[in-house]
Amino acid sequence: MTTPSGEPTAAASPAPAREPGTLVACTLAFFVITLDAVIVNVALPSIRAELGGGIGDLQWIVDGYTLMFAALLLSCGSLADRIGAKRLLLVGMALFILASIACGIAPSMPVLIAARFVQGAAAAAMMPSSMALLNHAYSDPVRRTRAVAIWAMGGAIASTSGPVLGGLLTIASWRLIFFVNVPVGMIGLFLIAHSIPAARHKAPVDWAGQITGILAMAGLTFGVIDAGESGFAAPQVLVALAIAVLAALAFLVIQRRARHPMVPPDLFRSRNAGISVLIGFAFMVGYYGLPFVMSLTLQQHRDLTALGTGLVFLPMMLAGLVLTPFTPRIGERIGQKTLIVAGLLAMAAGLVLLALLPAAPLWLIAVLMTLAGLAGPFVSPPTTAILLDSVPARRGGIASGVFNTSRQVGGALAVAVFGMLLSSAAFPAGQEASLLAAAAVALLTAAAAMLLRPRHRQAPAIA
Repeated sequence: MTTPSGEPTAAASPAPAREPGTLVACTLAFFVITLDAVIVNVALPSIRAELGGGIGDLQWIVDGYTLMFAALLLSCGSLADRIGAKRLLLVGMALFILASIACGIAPSMPVLIAARFVQGAAAAAMMPSSMALLNHAYSDPVRRTRAVAIWAMGGAIASTSGPVLGGLLTIASWRLIFFVNVPVGMIGLFLIAHSIPAARHKAPVDWAGQITGILAMAGLTFGVIDAGESGFAAPQVLVALAIAVLAALAFLVIQRRARHPMVPPDLFRSRNAGISVLIGFAFMVGYYGLPFVMSLTLQQHRDLTALGTGLVFLPMMLAGLVLTPFTPRIGERIGQKTLIVAGLLAMAAGLVLLALLPAAPLWLIAVLMTLAGLAGPFVSPPTTAILLDSVPARRGGIASGVFNTSRQVGGALAVAVFGMLLSSAAFPAGQEASLLAAAAVALLTAAAAMLLRPRHRQAPAIA
C-alpha cells in the first residue's frame, strides 16, 4: 500500500528479514559496475592482437563504457524514482548480463565497442537504483550507514582485484573478463527479484529535461575524454564542450519551469545534500587523478613494469579494502563530519608530499599514496550515507544520479586536466602541478565539509 505521493505506508514497511538479500544484491551490482571499469585495461593488448584495430579503438573500449555511464546517470536516477528502483535494477542487471555476453563473443572490434556502450548504459541504470533501493530498505540512519559501508565494499573489492583478476583470466582468454559477469549477474538477478520493493513516485516523464541532461553530460564527458588526448583547443573538443554548456543552460531553465522536473529545484536545498555532491566531485578529482598521474610517473620516469606499478599501489588499495567495513563504527564515535574532513585532509597531505618528493624511494611513495588513499574509506561511504539521510526515500534515485554524475565529472576532468599538465610541462613540473591542484581541491572541500550538519541536529528532509 502506498500514499498518494507514492511512498510506502507504515503497514508496507520492509521486512527486516529481506534486508540482507537486498544489501547483497545492491553490493553485487556495485561490484560488477566497478569491475568492468577496471578489469578491461590489462586485456587491451590481447584484444588488439585478436581483433585488430588501432589505439583509438582501444580507447573507445574503455571510454565508451564511461561515456554512456556518465551521460545516462541523471536520467536513470530520475527513472528509478518514477518506475521503482527495484524494477530498474532488474532491467539494468539483465541488460548488463546480455551486454557482457555480447562482449565475450564479439567477432570484431566494432561489435565489442558497441557492446561496451550498452554495458555503460546498463551500469547507469544499476548505480542510482542500487543506492535508492538501499535507501528504501534501511530507514534507520545508523543501520543505513552500516549498509552503505558494506555496499561500498563491492566497489573496493572490484577496484583491488580487477587488474589482478583481469591479468589471470587473460592468460586463458581475454573473453573471460566479460563472461565472469554472467554468474555474478545471475546471482544478483535472483536476489534483486526477491529483494524489498521500492516505492514509485508517479509523475510524467520530463522529456525535455531528459534530452538536455543527456546532451549536457554526453558533451561534457566526450569533451574531457578527448581533451586528455587532443587538448582542450581541439575543434571537436570545443564543439563538444559548447554543446555541453548550451544543453546545461537549457536544462536549468527547463527544470525551473517544468511542472514535473527531472531534478526538482528544491532537491538540494538541504545543506548536507548540496555539500555531499561537492564532496563527491572533489573526492574523485584526487582519487582518480592520483593513480593516473603516478601510474605514468612510475612507468615513464622510474621504468617500472605494469606489475611493479601495481605493487606500489597495492598498499593503498588494501588499506581502503580493510578499513571500509569499520568506517561506520568510527563515524558513530567521532562523527561522520569529522571522519570526512580527516579523510580529505589526509588526501591533501599525501598529495602535497608526493608533489614535493618526486624522487622519493618507492616504499615511501607507497606509504604516501596510502595516506592519500585513506579518503576512500573515510570519505566515500559516510558521504553517501549523509546524502541518503538528507533526501526523502522517493527521491533517492535522482539524488543518487546527481551524486554519481558529480563523481564521474570529477574523475573525468582530473584525467583530462592532469593529462594536459603532464604533456605540456617537463617532469617533475607537470606531476607537481597536477598533485598540488588535486590537493588544493581536497583542502577547499574539507573546509566546505565543516559546514555539514550532524545527524541529530539535521533539519527534516524536503518532502
